[in-house]
Amino acid sequence: MKIIAMIPARYAASRFPGKLMKDLAGKPVIVRTYEAARDTGLFDEVIVVTDSQTIFNTITEAGGKAMMSQKAHECGSDRIAEAVSDMEVDIIINVQGDEPFTEKESLASLVKVFEQDKTEEIDLASLMTPITALEDINNPNNVKVIVDNKDFALYFSRAPIPYPRDINAGAKYFKHKGVYAFRKRALMDFQRLPMLALEATEKIEAIRYLEYGKKIKMVETHVTGIEIDTPDDLAKAKAVWK
Repeated sequence: MKIIAMIPARYAASRFPGKLMKDLAGKPVIVRTYEAARDTGLFDEVIVVTDSQTIFNTITEAGGKAMMSQKAHECGSDRIAEAVSDMEVDIIINVQGDEPFTEKESLASLVKVFEQDKTEEIDLASLMTPITALEDINNPNNVKVIVDNKDFALYFSRAPIPYPRDINAGAKYFKHKGVYAFRKRALMDFQRLPMLALEATEKIEAIRYLEYGKKIKMVETHVTGIEIDTPDDLAKAKAVWK
C-alpha cells in the first residue's frame, strides 16, 4: 500500500495573508510543516502542492518536493486531487500547511485505519479532538463533528452540535482537525462531484463527502497543536517552539 502526504499551500489567506511564509524560529511556517510531516517517517513521499511560485521555490530550496497547481481551487481536496490524478498511490494524507506542530502519533492513527480496513469500507479518515470550553464550542471558526457509536461522522458544523437542550445527557463535543486521509478513488470522486447546498452553506468541504454517501472514520486525538490562522496564533507558536 503506497501512502503519501500532500500539503496544500495557498499563499492567499483571508484572515492572515501570506501566513505560510511567516518566520517561525528561523524558517517559514510551510517549511516547518513540511519537515514535520517528512520526519514522521510514515510516508513514501511528502509533497507540497501550491499556487505560489514563492512557496514552490522555498520548499525546493529547502530540499523538499513541491508541485505547482495548474488550476485555481477553492479547497485543499480539489488542489490535491489535481496533483495526484496521475499518480499510482493508494492513500493520500492531507496535512494542512499551517500546522507546523504536525506529529507522528496522530498521522499514524489515520494510516492504521486503512491498514485494518480489509473490506475497504472506509473512504476517508480524519481527526477530532475533545473540546469542553463554551467559548470553543460556540466559536464558528472551530468546526464541530458528531459521530455514531462506531465513530463514523454523521455531520460537521460551525454551529455548536449537538445542541445542548439537556446539558445533563452526557454528550461530548469534538473539534474537527482538518487532517484527512483519503482513498484515492474517494478523492477523485470529490473533484468531479458538484458542491451541494449543505457544503455551500457551512463552507466545510468534508460535508460534500457525506452528502454523496462516503464513509468518514473519525479518530480521536488529544494532541491539539497550533493551527496558524491569525497573527496571535503565530505568536503562540513562536512561544511554544522556544
